[in-house]
Amino acid sequence: MAKKKALQRKKAVDFTLLMSTLILVFVGIIMVFSASWPEAMQDFGNGYHFLKKQVIAASIGLGSLLICMNIDYKIWKKYSLLIFILSLILGALIFTPLGREIKGARRWIDLGITTFMPSDAIKIGSIIFFANFLANKKDKISSLVHGTLPALIIIGVACGAIYVQKDLGTTITLAATLMGMFFISGMNMLHLIFMAAGAVALGFLAITGPENEYRLKRIIAFRDPFAYKLDIGWQAVQSLYALGSGGLFGLGLGKSRQKFFYIPESYNDFIFSIIGEELGFLGTSFVIILFMVLIWRGIKIALSIEDAFGCFLASGITALVTIQSLIHIAVVTSSIPTTGITLPFVSYGGTSLMVYMSAIGILLNISRHANLDRS
Repeated sequence: MAKKKALQRKKAVDFTLLMSTLILVFVGIIMVFSASWPEAMQDFGNGYHFLKKQVIAASIGLGSLLICMNIDYKIWKKYSLLIFILSLILGALIFTPLGREIKGARRWIDLGITTFMPSDAIKIGSIIFFANFLANKKDKISSLVHGTLPALIIIGVACGAIYVQKDLGTTITLAATLMGMFFISGMNMLHLIFMAAGAVALGFLAITGPENEYRLKRIIAFRDPFAYKLDIGWQAVQSLYALGSGGLFGLGLGKSRQKFFYIPESYNDFIFSIIGEELGFLGTSFVIILFMVLIWRGIKIALSIEDAFGCFLASGITALVTIQSLIHIAVVTSSIPTTGITLPFVSYGGTSLMVYMSAIGILLNISRHANLDRS
């Protein structure tokens, strides 16, 4: 009898969220295959090299999604501190012999059979821990001592763990996500003004420091990329060429010209420009609509859950996907200075894909407990 009641209480997950995620992953697999073919042939003699890795990551990610979807999200609250500490330890491992430098950046852990990017684990670990903090402090969140200062420490530690990896783009993404969670929790607006001023000051130092000349060059190139199209403005210009040549319907799947070594990281940081070139405005619009549906359902779940931890956790996951997607699209359209940010679920990257699919699994489990219209 008790088992029967438990089954009756178990609701279906948000089907719209699930389908939009799976379609984005499928689109990503197709586009990674198309965009990575030239580099895979040149470096590995096998055009399917990156495709195989992406399919394996997607398969593991799907398994993680299904597991997280069926684990009560409240268990993450119980182990939030442990998860956060473990993610920070993973981040610190890049400075050990396990750390691996790829293309001038030391952001990976070499596990022998594959590599792992700890910044993705830090992002989701920080969101889980911060959601627990906000849920516990919901009555004192506007207090300077009990709310703002501890929140700043958490945000500083999490973002600092990524910034030391010389990854400013991911640092900004995580900082904006955690600040978004803090904002909806009811933070003091006066404190927000000082925090914004501090963020601007830190951003200025991160760009103008003696070791960060390359970041300043990106700002200069952003102002007029075509004036520097042969050096510091190369990526932005080639990305715009790709988007512009795609037109309304695109050149056709697999027919991109810019992926032939004109756009660096065409299957990763600039995959949206390849989508625009091959599938045109209609293709990019379709991808944007899928993200909008995913974000809409995430917001709906956050608004419909009565538990504070579930609300903040759903908000954090949704905010992370929203902000990272916006930054990626803004970069490839030259709306902001160039930075290396992947497009969630679509860009090549096993760690990112598995972590984001697991996060969606958590969001789907929260939807089981939300008062949603599932008709």
